[in-house]
Formats: sequence, C-alpha cells, structure tokens
Amino acid sequence: MEYESLRQIASSLAVFVVAVGVALLARRLLLSVLHRWAAKTDTTIDDILLSVVRGPSIFWAIALGLYLGIGTSVLPPRIIQVSFSVLHALVILSFTFVAANVASHALRFAAERAELPFASTGLTQVVIKGFVITLGVLILLGTLGVSIAPLLTALGVGGLAVALALQDTLSNLFAGIHILMEKSIRVGDVIRLESGEEGAIADIGWRTTRIRLPPNNLVIIPNNKLAQARILNYSLPDKTMALLIPISVSYSADLDQVQRLLIEEATAAIGHTPGLLAQPAPIVRFIPGFGQSSLDVTLIVHVREFADQVLVQHELRLRILKRFRADGVDIPFPSHTVYVHKEPTPSLHD
Repeated sequence: MEYESLRQIASSLAVFVVAVGVALLARRLLLSVLHRWAAKTDTTIDDILLSVVRGPSIFWAIALGLYLGIGTSVLPPRIIQVSFSVLHALVILSFTFVAANVASHALRFAAERAELPFASTGLTQVVIKGFVITLGVLILLGTLGVSIAPLLTALGVGGLAVALALQDTLSNLFAGIHILMEKSIRVGDVIRLESGEEGAIADIGWRTTRIRLPPNNLVIIPNNKLAQARILNYSLPDKTMALLIPISVSYSADLDQVQRLLIEEATAAIGHTPGLLAQPAPIVRFIPGFGQSSLDVTLIVHVREFADQVLVQHELRLRILKRFRADGVDIPFPSHTVYVHKEPTPSLHD
C-alpha cells in the first residue's frame, strides 16, 4: 500500500515537472519568435505586450503543471476541486492584471500617436487599471459561483459611509477628472500659480498634481485646490508667446535711432538664437515712456515657448549692449539731485 502511494505521488510529481518543463520550453520558443517579429515592426505596442507578458507567463506554465499534476493524483475529489478553484482564481487574477497593464500602456501609446479627448496621466492610468481589475474581479466571482447582486447591494449601502470617510480623497479624484476633461491644464503645460511659482505640469494624479520648477524641484498640489485657484497658463491658447524686454536710454538719445538699432539687432538675432521667431516681426514701443532719469522703451519679440525666453533675453541684451556702446547710445543709471539749503547764522543781536 505504501509502495502504491509513493508510486502515485512520484507519478504526479513527474507529470508536474514534465508539464512545467514543456510549458517553459514552449514559452521560451514562442517569446523568441515574437521578439524577432516585434523587432521588424515599427510600432512599439508589440514590444510593450511582450514585456508585460514575459513575467506572468512563467506563472502560467507553473499553473499548467500544477493543474495536470493535481488532476493525475490520487487526492480526495474534494481537495482536487478546491485546488482547481484556487488555480482558476489565481490564473484569472493574473490575466486581469496583465490586461490592466496592457490597457494602461496601450492608452499611453495611443495618446502619443493620436490626439485623444483626454490626456494620458497618472489619473487616467489609475482609472483604466481600476476598471479592468474591477471587471476581472466580477468575472472571478461569477466563476466561483458567488452571486454579484447581493454584493453590489452591500457595496451600495456601505458606499455612503466610505464616501463620507473619504470626502477629501474623492474631492481630489473628481477635481482631477474635471481638470483632465476641461483640458485647461495639461501635462507639459507651463503655468504660474497664485503664489508665484512657475513650472511645467509633470503629472496629474488621482489625488495631487505635480509641477516641476526650473530648479528641478516638484511642487505638489491637491487637485481640488488647483481646480479652485487662479492660474496663468503660458501654453494656452498656443505655446508661442510675446517677450517684452524693457530698455532705458538717456534723455539726450535719438529715439528714432534707438528704435532702428533695436529692430536691426533683434532681426539679426533671428536664426542664430534658438527659440526666437521671425514672425510676428520684432517691434519697439515707447512704453512705459518718460522715466525719472531715462526714456524707457520696450522691445517686443516672439519666442517659440516659455522655456526659450531666458536664452533669448540673454542673447538680445548682449547684442543691444554692444550695439549701443558702438553707436554711442548712453544707458543712464538712476541719479538724484540733492539740494542743500543752508540756514542763515543767527546774529548776536537776535
């Protein structure tokens, strides 16, 4: 009897080992063929699919071996049935998470290749993964024979208490969805907050929005606060923007000459300064006008995007300074005239 039991156990183990070995070998050959095929295509979606499936496919091979090994064993039927149910549940969950990752990557790929009505952000990734996982869990419950209707009723009753406990989190979640759908702020947009910080939107998550500042630091703002704040978006309606450069000259300067020199230098810089646009053409305006010790004018040029303004200002200011010095245009410095009134010395008779 003991010999027969050992033989059955050894037989089941052999079936498990052989099945896993064959499945892993077939997995390796199939992945190798698919990898060579994906290398010949221009799209990256097949590479994404292979990277997502590579890890879970090992578990699937082991699950197949367990399924065959348990099925050929002499275990009691009840234990075999429970084991098969557990394996089915694990496989369904595995396929669910793989499908969620594939859907998430596919959404990002589609967002990069085509203009979608919503942006691919951390929030959209969470929403699409949550939807697929919820669908997988419902399928799993149906497979296990669990009635979904009472569960949904219980969730509906308990949902009110959960919503009250998570008011702040849900407020941020719906504010993030509102921001994405309205598209007044998008990932990559450069904005200015009410507090004065300027930076690019790095990501819009399910609870917070991350803004990358020029020093490469992050400002993290709750979505509901961001949705209620006044924000200056430098990227809307278009990334191109006017750049105003104030310039001061002495009262003795010829404004016609100053205007001509500024236009010449700004025009000459086009094509040599990255980000400086030829259209609209550079212009000069006598604004703000008469200063305390100078004539103040403004050179107006256009740059490709917000990040280009620093380099454009640097290059134009250097050109203007060299040209003013070469043509004898004075750049005044602030000065004040102080009048000293000497009080008369009182006489001895007073």
